[in-house]
Amino acid sequence: MLLVLFLVLPLCVSGIFYDSYYGTPLTDEELKQHVKANTTFWCTNDIEPCNETEGRRIDGSCNNLKHPTRGAPHTPFYRVLPAIFDEDFEPRKSESGDSLPLSRYLRTSLLSEGSVPDQTFTQLLTQFLVFMASDVSGPHDTVNYVHWRTYCCLPRGKKDRMCTPNIVPNDDPVHRFSDIRCLNMTRPISFQSAGCVRNDTTPERLDTATPLLDLSTIYGKDLDTLNKKGRLFRGGLLKYEEVDGRIWPPRVKSNKNLCFGNQIPSETRCHSTPDDSTNSLVGINLVAIWFWRQHNFIATELGEINPCWDDDRLFNTARDINIAMALQIYYYELLSTLMGKENLIRDGLISTKPGFRDMYNENVVPQLSLEYPFVMRWVHTIQEGTAKMYDTNGIYMKKIPVTNLTLRTGYLAVDNNIDYLTQGSFRQPTAKFDYIVDPEVSESGLVNFQRAFDVTTNDLAKCRYFGFQPYVRYRERCFGGAYRKFEDLADAIDQERIERLKDVYEHIEDIDLLAGIWLEKPLKDGYVPPTFYCLVVDNLLHNMVSDRHWYERPNRPNAFTLQQLLEVRKVTMAHILCNVGDAVTRIQQNAFKRPSPENMIGSCQELSEIDFWAWEDFNCEIDYDR
Repeated sequence: MLLVLFLVLPLCVSGIFYDSYYGTPLTDEELKQHVKANTTFWCTNDIEPCNETEGRRIDGSCNNLKHPTRGAPHTPFYRVLPAIFDEDFEPRKSESGDSLPLSRYLRTSLLSEGSVPDQTFTQLLTQFLVFMASDVSGPHDTVNYVHWRTYCCLPRGKKDRMCTPNIVPNDDPVHRFSDIRCLNMTRPISFQSAGCVRNDTTPERLDTATPLLDLSTIYGKDLDTLNKKGRLFRGGLLKYEEVDGRIWPPRVKSNKNLCFGNQIPSETRCHSTPDDSTNSLVGINLVAIWFWRQHNFIATELGEINPCWDDDRLFNTARDINIAMALQIYYYELLSTLMGKENLIRDGLISTKPGFRDMYNENVVPQLSLEYPFVMRWVHTIQEGTAKMYDTNGIYMKKIPVTNLTLRTGYLAVDNNIDYLTQGSFRQPTAKFDYIVDPEVSESGLVNFQRAFDVTTNDLAKCRYFGFQPYVRYRERCFGGAYRKFEDLADAIDQERIERLKDVYEHIEDIDLLAGIWLEKPLKDGYVPPTFYCLVVDNLLHNMVSDRHWYERPNRPNAFTLQQLLEVRKVTMAHILCNVGDAVTRIQQNAFKRPSPENMIGSCQELSEIDFWAWEDFNCEIDYDR
């Protein structure tokens, strides 16, 4: 949860100003109107002229040469299905014309609370999933109700249209014993609410992140910010601090807004990357630290092999390799493990051949589907609420609620906690895939900031304010068929859970998208709900097809050679942790799966070596005696 102050863009023009929603150049008069209305931050993009031979830009612009702004922050999502709203763009009504059931009531009726460890996956799986989700989805909607509008459950909130708090029923299974009858929440920030587009048009969400997977969590989304906060400008390195033998991202000068979860005076460390959202949840923070270090590990390797390379070449090549490694791990290791390798091969998300593949289509615009980041919230149901910590020998040390570590970077630097949390990430199981949500997630999700908060209730409620169609329309879009009565769901949902749906919804058309996904049976040969799988794969294919700089392409600017691509193919999350994880000397081959006789913990030296000599520049002369 990034707490930031959005500033008005200066009038000094370094490129061409575009309308962020329509993607068209602005006239001087239109730009002046935005300046006068104080809407330049959200509603305009300042884009340097494109060069078809340049590599991936920090801000994501010029990925598509026909549409220079697409791929940059503050640009529209695409929708898998058209929006559906009630009057004045309020959430849709039920088929009977009444309001849909309260989100909190649905959550407590459809998902039980408890904590059961999974026998297959590790905590690292959910940490990496959330990290990759944060790469394409900014935190500003959360910031809105955590920091800017904390009053939505108070009388003042009734006068603010952005306030949309979740009502807690009087017979709530938890809060019937308390005085809590309201959970704070706000309406999503949209092009309309930000003043970019007329209010009488369908609300379309605004996002501060770049829509393609590009490690913007590490490198940010603005070149000036990266240069000021990120780059060391020596040896291709990112800025870093070494404290007691550990490498950290650079310390920020003030704890305000970034680390106010720190327990002073013992917890003083406050660091952040150019995209400050990396300091939000502890899982995002950990993975960000690892990939921050991994960039410098790569740059150092390249510098030793190619001493004639200057800082820019080392930095850009290391960034390109780092992004490729993250994508290789996400698509080929994590998603293959979670969703089923054969499923992903069948649907074209991954390839069985180790060489190049090129699915790029310049007519597909770089965008994020609106459904993707919100169906990804299903992951909250498999989130373990307690972080368990282990030493290097796998001996259990201690535990702490995960929600207690939000915006609390300082905890990592005390008592070897980052060592213990790192070991726990690949030793501790995630929560079981069992239609049960951990109470730390469902009752204490923002423990440092709100008295009570249900992450999963918030997830369901937010989906309504984005105008998503009913669950069954997405089933039909993904799998065909028709759903006219509850019994038609038997192919997707067990009978006892169909009965639950019948108890809380009047009509099958009323079922919310996320509610249906919560209750689905797992995908064949995978571990996720089929509709979740469909919508995630839809977006990730779009990401690959629309990305001119996709790492598997043979003819992109600065493309890998075949030998270089084959080295990237070797990388696993275990490699990353062995390279840069704190006190990691032993780990299982697939770090996303629990240790087992088929996935035994072994020495890091047993992992296949990634040979950076594939990037040797024969124009450099190496002094082998130095």
